[in-house]
Amino acid sequence: MKSEEAAAKRPARIILSAGGKGGVGKSTVTIGLIDALLEDGDSPVLVESDTSNPDVWKMYGEALDHKLINLDTVDGWIDLVNYAAEMGGRTLVVNTAARNNEGLEKFGRMLRDSLPELDRELVTLWVINRQRDSLELLKAFREVMPDTTVHVLRNGYFGEEHKFELYNGSKLRDDIEAAGGRSYLFPDLADRVSDDLFSKRMTVHAALKELPIGNRAELRRWRDATREVIRDALRT
Repeated sequence: MKSEEAAAKRPARIILSAGGKGGVGKSTVTIGLIDALLEDGDSPVLVESDTSNPDVWKMYGEALDHKLINLDTVDGWIDLVNYAAEMGGRTLVVNTAARNNEGLEKFGRMLRDSLPELDRELVTLWVINRQRDSLELLKAFREVMPDTTVHVLRNGYFGEEHKFELYNGSKLRDDIEAAGGRSYLFPDLADRVSDDLFSKRMTVHAALKELPIGNRAELRRWRDATREVIRDALRT
């Protein structure tokens, strides 16, 4: 009962799928996040900020309410705050572009300072590979967005958990987890299935009906593992 009451009182969320660089797997995390939210009865709204290559929007644009917003500019951040207000208590999922770190550093405070008036909580799923710049960009993000929740997703595409040595033994990890964030290994999805999703612009739900049986089996495996990560990250 107490957990249900806490969930009812919890502010609506803005969830950033972020990583500050290209190729770390933000879009894959975003589609897994959307799928998990839908499965749990949420009605998320998609904000696609990768306006030059809007893969997630092309996959989920017909299934979800959505808005394309360029977060490289001050007008984009104004639009994001206003859109969050318009959407009331609905969850906003923001798929960020690789280049958005510059706009974030310049204008991200606008969102951070608006959170109390919006009555929203900002949760960031920060996706990393095994390279140092992933951590440097994460550190810069936390300087702009202090006192917000950040969970780190080590993308399993780049190897098993123990291979993320730079992050695993870092002070940055200690600081994130001391602040209430958590660290996860995000499950890898077989390339041939991932390629199907992105090249054919399919939602996970549609792919589970249309792909060959072996591909569907792999997608179900990934979907189940992804939901465990997402649900734990977003638990009260």
